[in-house]
This record gives sequence, structure tokens and C-alpha cells, in this order.
Amino acid sequence: MTNDTPSNQDTSHLEDPFAAREAEKYPHPIPSREAILQLLQSHGKPLRRQQIADQFQLESADALEALRRRLRAMERDGQLVFNNRQKYSIGNGQTQIAGRVLGHPEGFGFLKPDDGSDDLFLTPREMKPLMPGDRVSVRVTGIDRKGRREAAVIDILERNTHQVVGRFHVEGKATFVVPDNKKIAHEILIAKEDTGGAKKGQIVVAEIIQQPGPHCQPIGRITEVLGMHMAPGMEIAMAIRSHDLPDQWPATLLHEIRHLAPTVPEDAKQGREDLRSLPLVTIDGEDARDFDDAVHAKKTKQGWKLYVAIADVSHYVSPGTALDAEAHNRSTSVYFPEKVIPMLPEILSNGLCSLNPDVDRLCMVCEMTIDHDGVVTRSRFYDAVMRSKARLTYTKVAKMLVDRDAKLREKHTDLLSHLDALYSLYQAMRHQREQRGAMDFDTQETRIVFGPQRKIAEIVPLVRNDAHKLIEEFMIAANASAARFLNRKKMPRLLRIHDGPSSEKLLALKTFLGELGLRLGGDATPTPLDYMKLLESVRERKDAHLIQTILLRSMSQAVYSPETKGHFGLALDAYTHFTSPIRRYPDLLTHRAIRHCLQERKPAEFHYNHADMVGLGEHCSANERRADDATRDVISWLKCEYMMDKIGEEFAGIISGVTGFGFFVELQSIYVEGLVHIASLDGDYFMFDAGKHHLVGERTGTRYRLGDAVRVRVVRVSLDDKKIDFELVRQSGKNGKSAKPGKPSKTPQPQPKADKKDKPDSKKPAGKSRNRRKHKS
Repeated sequence: MTNDTPSNQDTSHLEDPFAAREAEKYPHPIPSREAILQLLQSHGKPLRRQQIADQFQLESADALEALRRRLRAMERDGQLVFNNRQKYSIGNGQTQIAGRVLGHPEGFGFLKPDDGSDDLFLTPREMKPLMPGDRVSVRVTGIDRKGRREAAVIDILERNTHQVVGRFHVEGKATFVVPDNKKIAHEILIAKEDTGGAKKGQIVVAEIIQQPGPHCQPIGRITEVLGMHMAPGMEIAMAIRSHDLPDQWPATLLHEIRHLAPTVPEDAKQGREDLRSLPLVTIDGEDARDFDDAVHAKKTKQGWKLYVAIADVSHYVSPGTALDAEAHNRSTSVYFPEKVIPMLPEILSNGLCSLNPDVDRLCMVCEMTIDHDGVVTRSRFYDAVMRSKARLTYTKVAKMLVDRDAKLREKHTDLLSHLDALYSLYQAMRHQREQRGAMDFDTQETRIVFGPQRKIAEIVPLVRNDAHKLIEEFMIAANASAARFLNRKKMPRLLRIHDGPSSEKLLALKTFLGELGLRLGGDATPTPLDYMKLLESVRERKDAHLIQTILLRSMSQAVYSPETKGHFGLALDAYTHFTSPIRRYPDLLTHRAIRHCLQERKPAEFHYNHADMVGLGEHCSANERRADDATRDVISWLKCEYMMDKIGEEFAGIISGVTGFGFFVELQSIYVEGLVHIASLDGDYFMFDAGKHHLVGERTGTRYRLGDAVRVRVVRVSLDDKKIDFELVRQSGKNGKSAKPGKPSKTPQPQPKADKKDKPDSKKPAGKSRNRRKHKS
């Protein structure tokens, strides 16, 4: 039996030999590296971080966070090793880098360091005992021929893959599973007695009972047979298990919520402001099932008063409960085409916490005072009880406010003045958004329409109208107000941060723009306004779509973190997520922090400290990416299935990505993406220029560039790989000779001046389709 308690030997004699040095360097000094090493040496065994803190009598949140950072730094420098039992031991002095393993179908991989530095290359030999997601420590061994840091694995700190989903194969006497996740290069060996009755070709779930080693493949046991590959709904079942998405409610949670009723009890309404007479309305998509926000605006002498009422999830979900543990575990709802895995049980997500019309609901309100210029001058938060007056849709609201549809306006006569006030406020706030330079790229989202047997009938574009933008603008205002409120109160909180472009991406972007005779303002630190000015200046260019795509790809990904940083894309100094606690755990944390302030309690008394928020931010960001990856897999699978009967057919498309092995084409009419492999481009030897985002023929000078129009033929569809292959269609030119479509001229053509009223015709890559519009900044 392992005992985690430090040994009873006396450590009071351990003094920090560099205490004076630490006191000079830091206002709140903590034990030096030397003292920490001395402590570990004296105990003679690894210790947890909290045990180290206890030995040095560190109790404050600041001291614990400082210790965490110091231990991580010592780990990076090779002074400490952090093992898979979450304990620290003395390292060998060799600089070590810890991080997560990223796999590649070709067998090699990369290490994504914990410290955010550049990825390190792992050869197939180093990857042999690893699985994607494993946490390892490595040392740098050199630089490979592509200029990347190459690493060797020192220790496997944590295993990540414990089950895989894939197709069951039988070849002679061998039985094995080929994982659906192609980043797992291993085949999972299955003993005859562990096949679970699976038949050749079926999709199965295999538990890993022996991880891979330097000289052996992983071994598994089949725990579930999902069925045949083409069965309806199989793509979602596979994604749920491949990405380890929780989709079953624990028994302890179901027992805990057994007493919940569909209506709000009267005692829960006490002590709240009563907004039941206020004409609050929800505005969502036609297929929305949970309504977590309602809005109302009224004109004032100073401008407007805006009310954003958000479902009070924190009233029902308390820290330390099974309900909270599962919400934290899931972190987000996952939206597949026509199926949702909710973060909260249906009694809450579609019931008590959903702001359905004509029923009493508990809410937390952000009430904002906004001047005539659309600037929020004051905000106030409070608990309330409300009753939604209508469940409206984006389509109907746009028809009423933009198209002035007479029949709809007559039907909603009692709400017209309030809706008109919302629209006039939106127009002022929209102008303010443009003034500050918040980014607003035109991207195309799509919706999958199913026919019988869950087969795709069509893929249709989603139209983003002014009603979508109105709600988005109001939600951004409430989120920004919540961030400012919590910053003023000095509360531990989770922000939504979005850094500007890295120096490497910025250099690549400016190089590309320079080739087109364009310039991004702001020198080394461009602002969002610089981006939008450039985009506005190229609206009328034929390559506007190309330029917008490259601008988008220069951006970093937004994440959750307690670090005091702004949101680059929205041009805001402070931003958090407050408006969707039904489907996002960070929003629930924000509600708890605000309620803590409303109760006039001190930040130090809050349930979470800064260190907790660091961990919560990493956890929620990772689970957000997991949900996006799972959704992308399902959509890719469905689109492949949709294209299986279209082999040999021709389509017009746009080049959506260029790589060293070919270019991707998005079909314009059906929003499906596939690859034209470089091997299929005959008649020349093509070189890839990453800076210019094109392939160019050495002999002919023919170019294939991001944004070029081409015509392609479908030649191969693989459901297993979720890939579609195209080939270019040759067409006769004006002189009768065969020529390839989409070949740009060899000299730049003059471009007309931009007209600010026009929008570019842009398309979003097929893998990023969404079936439900919600603000995700």
C-alpha cells in the first residue's frame, strides 16, 4: 500500500540558503530551487505539489501559484521530473521538455510542449511506444533537415488512450482493429478469446489492455460491437467513442436530480427582482431546443437601456455535487447534425434552465446603459425572475425588422415597438463595433438536410441575417460587461482570451501580401482595425476570398484562461463567456463569480483561486477542441457518404488549401471538400511555395493558387479515411488546345477600387460546417 504522507523525519532544520536572494528578487518570495531540491533529497522519494507546499507552509493563493510556476520551470530545466502519479522527483540535470504527443498517419509525430514553445519532431522510432495524447518528457537531440527541433523521449508521464474505435479485421490467424482515428498509426492486436463475437468488417470498441512498447504493438480486448460500417447513426456512435465523449449520465447524478420538477418552486423566486412584466423575448434558430438568453431594449433620453437575461444555471448546479462534476467533465454541449450531447440533463437544459415562453424562469440579468453612439456606459448585474413573452426565430425577426413583412408585424403588434428599439440599438452598436475595429469576416456556414435512413438529401448554406448579428452584438456586450465587472472586483475568473498573430505568422502574412502589392498597417503590432481596413480595401478584387482566407489563418485560437489579456478579434481589453451557461461550463463559472460579488463576499472566500482557474481553463479549452474535432469527424464522414454515388461526376470548385502534396478544392454547389493530389497533375513538375500559397510548374509556369476557380471530377471516396479525391478536368481553350481551368495569368491584373457596400463571396472549408449558430468568440 502506498502512503502519500511525507516521512516523519524532521525537516524543520531545512533552511533556504538563498532566502535573501529570493527576497531581493520577489516581493512575495517563495523557496528557492535549491531549497526545493534539498527537500526532495532529504525525503528520498517523490512528493506531490501540495506536500511540497505544506512543508514550506505555503497557504495563500499567490504563494501556491508561484510555487506551481517554479516547479514547472524546474521541470522544463531538467531539475525535476513530474511522473504519472502527479509527483515530483529530482531530475538528472538534463533539460527536459514536457508536453502532449500529436500523432500523424505516416507514423511520425510531434510533441506539443506545455510551455507553448514550438512543436518538436518525433521520428517513427520514438513514436513506436506512444499514442496520440500521451504526456511525455523529452530532450532535444538536434535539428532535422527541415529545420525543426528533433526530440528523444525520456519518460512517458501519462497515458491518454485507453480505448479505440475502429474496424475489426481477420487475416489468416491474426485478428486486429484498425483505429478510426488515423493519427493512431498502430493496429491493435486482439487475442482470439477477446474478440467479443465481432465479425470481420464490423465497427468495434477495443479496450487497450497493454500499451505499445519499443518492440511490441498494443494489445486490446473488444468491449462493444457497434455494427456494420454503413448503419444509420454509426458516424456519431464512432465519434462519441473515438473522442471519449461522455454521453451517459452517472447514477449518482440521476439520483441527485430526481426531485426536480418542471416548474420553478415559489420559494426560489423570493429575493429576486421581478421582471415578469418586462417584454423579454428569445431569438434563436428554428431548430433550437434550449433557450439560454432573452433580450429587451427601451429608448431613453441618454440612448437605450438593454436587458440581457441569462438562464440561472448556477442556482441549480452547485460546486461539490454530482451534477457539477459531470458538467465539468463534459465542459460543453456537443452539437452533431440532428443530435445533441448536452452538458446538462434535459430536465435542466430543455426545462428549468430554458427560457421557454409564458413560464416563470430564474435568470441572471446584465442591465446595460448605452449612449446614442452605441457605447456601454454602465452595467449592473442582479438575480431576477422572468417570463419570456415570445419564442422568436432569426428568420421571422429579420422579416419583421429588415424586410418589414406586414403580416408578421401585424401578428406581433404588441412586441413591435420593443423589437424596433432592439434594431435601432443594434445599428448604433454595430457602428461602434466597426469604429473600434472588431473583426467581421464573411464565412459560409452550412446545414445538412437528411432524407430517409439518415442519408443526406442536400447540403444548404446558412444565411446570416441582421437578426443573427443583433443577438451576437448584445451577447458580446454582456460578456464584455461581465469581464469588466469581475476585473474590478479582483475576482478569480476565467476569461476568453484571443492573442494577436504570432511574429512568425505575421511575417508570413506580410510576405504574402507584399507579393500582391498590399500592406497591412500597424508595423510589428497590427490591430484588428488594421486587419479590417485591409479587408475593406480589397472587397472588389477577384482574389478577395483568397486574401480573407489568409488573414483568417494568421489568427491564433481563442482559449480560456485567467490571464489578464484581451480579445484581439473583438478588439476588447477584457472578455469572458457569460451568456450560455446551459451549454458551456466557463459561463457557469462566470455566473458563480458574479453571484459571489452580489453577495458582497471577498475574493479570497470564493470557491476557486487563481491556480484552480488555470487548470479549469486548460480543461475547458481542451474539451472545446475535442467537441469540435468530433463534430468535424461526423460531418466529414457524412459528406463522404453523400459523395459515394457521385464518382465520375464533375463539379465547379474553389481551391481552399494548398500543400506540398496537392491542393484541396471546395465544391461550390454542395460545399464538400476533397484533394487533387500532386501526382495527378501531369505534364509538369510542380513546386510548393508556402509563402505564396501556390503550386507552380517548373516548365510551364502554371500556378494553382488558393482561391482559384477549377473544375474537378470525383475519382475516389474513402469512408474509412474520411477523404475524397478529385482530379482536374481538362477543357479546350480558345485556340483548340487542351488547357487546365483555374490557371491565373502570369502577370498581375489591375484591380478595381473597393466599394464599401459590397461583400466578398466567401466560403468556409467543408470540415468546419455547423448546424447551429451560436456565438463562439
